Amino acid sequence: MTQRTALVTGGTGGIGSAIVRYLARQGHRVATNYRNADKAEAWRKAMAAEGIEVCMVSGDVSDPASCTALIRAIEAECGPVEILVNNAGITRDTTFHKMSYEQWTDVVNTNLNACFNVTRPVIEGMRARKWGRIVQISSINGQKGQYGQANYAAAKAGMHGFTISLAQENAKFGITVNTVSPGYVATDMVMAVPEEVRAKIEAQIPVGRLGKPEEIAHAVAFLTGEETGWMTGANLAINGGQYMGW
Repeated sequence: MTQRTALVTGGTGGIGSAIVRYLARQGHRVATNYRNADKAEAWRKAMAAEGIEVCMVSGDVSDPASCTALIRAIEAECGPVEILVNNAGITRDTTFHKMSYEQWTDVVNTNLNACFNVTRPVIEGMRARKWGRIVQISSINGQKGQYGQANYAAAKAGMHGFTISLAQENAKFGITVNTVSPGYVATDMVMAVPEEVRAKIEAQIPVGRLGKPEEIAHAVAFLTGEETGWMTGANLAINGGQYMGW
């Protein structure tokens, strides 16, 4: 397998950590960004204890200048970014009639605008080298919507619009661009939800359980593989059958 440099934004989170592990175990050089230095160092040590070395660079995905500096630092240490996974995301849930402008913009900036901020500094290099893999981590709620998540659903739906346009523009340059839309996954955040609430969620999933972070990571690894050069502009919905669209 060809070793590539992969950047996974938000790599210290539940799904992000699983993606970092999967790509690293495939032999790639993996990098991620962080904002809290103490938490990042604890995470780095935990990964190192598993035998996984990660290039970690401070960077705020909602800030274009910070993202440019992030990419340049990763390229200097690890080489050009050839695999990009736009995974970073936040929630600021409330019904729309109570939603503040800050709750709207915080989510849109971190979940959607970050796709521009991080992808823009790497796309020209990918085009010049005529190879690249870009994956957006969207959400089931970007497909079906969700009560109290107008900001999140709008941003996550926008991610796939970004995917299909970018895929068309860059197909002839050997660059694929795809989306993964997970359903409810057993991350620390979801497992912190009261058990009775989780039971109601699981009851809506035909498979009968929450997803595993590793299952999302497996899909990302598939989409970023050398052999997946003819699949672009696609959305892989991984949700246990909870939402079945075209």
